[in-house]
Amino acid sequence: MDLLEELIAAARGEIEVDLLLAGGNVANLFSGEVHRADVAIHKGRIAGFDCSSARQVLELDGKIIAPGFIDSHVHIESAMVTVPEYARAVVPRGTTTVVTDPHEIANVWGEAGIRYMLQSSKDVPLNVFVMLPTCVPATNLESAGAALGADALAGLVQEEGVLGLAEVMNYPGVIFRDPEMMKKLALAGGRAVDGHAPGLTGRDLSAYISAGIRSDHECTTIDEAREKLRSGMHIMLREGSAAKNLLDLLPLVTAKNARQFLFVSDDRHPADILSQGHIDFMVKMAIEQGLDPIIALQISSLNAAQYFGLRDLGAIAPGYRADIAVLEELEHLCVAKVIKDGKVVAEEGDLIARLLAPATAGHKSMQIGSIGPRSFEIMAEKGQARVIGVVPHQIITKSLQISPKIQDGKVISDVDRDILKMCVVERHKATGNVGLGLVQGFGLRCGAIASSVAHDSHNIVAVGATDEDMLAAVLAVKQMGGGLVAVAEGKVLASLPLPVAGLLSEGYMRDVAEGIAECIDAAHTMGSKLEDPFMTLSFLCLPVIPELKLTDKGLVDVREFRLVGMFLGES
Repeated sequence: MDLLEELIAAARGEIEVDLLLAGGNVANLFSGEVHRADVAIHKGRIAGFDCSSARQVLELDGKIIAPGFIDSHVHIESAMVTVPEYARAVVPRGTTTVVTDPHEIANVWGEAGIRYMLQSSKDVPLNVFVMLPTCVPATNLESAGAALGADALAGLVQEEGVLGLAEVMNYPGVIFRDPEMMKKLALAGGRAVDGHAPGLTGRDLSAYISAGIRSDHECTTIDEAREKLRSGMHIMLREGSAAKNLLDLLPLVTAKNARQFLFVSDDRHPADILSQGHIDFMVKMAIEQGLDPIIALQISSLNAAQYFGLRDLGAIAPGYRADIAVLEELEHLCVAKVIKDGKVVAEEGDLIARLLAPATAGHKSMQIGSIGPRSFEIMAEKGQARVIGVVPHQIITKSLQISPKIQDGKVISDVDRDILKMCVVERHKATGNVGLGLVQGFGLRCGAIASSVAHDSHNIVAVGATDEDMLAAVLAVKQMGGGLVAVAEGKVLASLPLPVAGLLSEGYMRDVAEGIAECIDAAHTMGSKLEDPFMTLSFLCLPVIPELKLTDKGLVDVREFRLVGMFLGES
């Protein structure tokens, strides 16, 4: 008897099933109700709502049987751990499927980075589907480790686990029909294409959507989300670590339009996953804000499955994969057990399934040119300087105009006015590129901090009170093979090695969270008042988010999308 025939026989009660979930209440996302039913599971699939005999019976005592949660847009690399360790953290929270955009590691390793993530996703108790990065690098204003054109993506689009194309950040390339972007969009072949178009409106939005782009996770206001919703887009409700839009957008969700909404974490850091949760945290927040629990569960699972064409996920129904979150109750969400492909893999917040070692990386990640103290010298010129202004709790920045502190004809850090020197050191091909700038808002009174996590090209970024400590911090990151570091008077106060592509640790998420906390604490002892100065630092290189950013090629005026000089008369 083949698998299909066996499942049919199990559904008819002709054979003994593997597992019966008895005494529970099914959260039925098709009928929109919670009803009393047993759930029969056979060969990893749901056979039906009763059975004649089962090898194992699991008594649920009135608990809620819900489909496993789906994260519709995530960069796993933001958790700074490998895929198996990521699964250890999120699966006990009820997440059984993630749709990842590996553009962080692709910016470092290119096609090899995507294949590494696909390989790492095998044999873990978590469905990991991939959307192919469409913008590697994000712009030509920075140096990435790789460039993924349409030809490279064509070699990946048929790989198992690939669902479509990831967030299209280059919306000008879409609306003005850039030939390379047109070739990339053609690869989708009717499959899902995710968007990234903050503030896009009117005819340009219509043109963007006409290209087959059907989702957006960058909405920050009700009006923006409403226009995109009316134009047929799926609105991704994001609750990450840096960008949080769930509460702002939730009032737009109604029973009539809820099918168009999805939950996403995008970039969620280890401490937040461990202390608050994952998609379960978003479901809980939504319910606490008054959203109907069934609608919240639909957004967390069925909507995503239907959007991505995952026809056997997202519901408790015959023939569907037995990926299940067993909840204590709906109104006060708490995940009691998690079942993956018909097997209990997590209980009471702990993963009980066995994890294999992560895939071997085997790629160099830290190749910088020769640098010394003079690499960070900025010769003074007349007039005011462009200064990056940090906006607390935001990834946007301000473009300030301030007269810098000058000594011996050179610009130096001015700790009294909190104007510090910043550098971005290219670390992929040893070009020797060093971008220099000034930033206000870190508050460091001494020392320097540095990181190889610097969106999106992930060069080494540092900010500091002295050139000597900036150099020591950059060299410490190089020596670790990537990571975070805090340095004062040439000595490392705290560090977190991230040897996989300069982005990931091969350790436990809890250890990574503790390492991040130690680095943050060290930065605070040096004077920083930012809640997480390393997270802030990581986004200061992102030249697609306004207003002023720094890459290894120099200062970027994001509004004009061009490189500019530090001094106003120099551009």
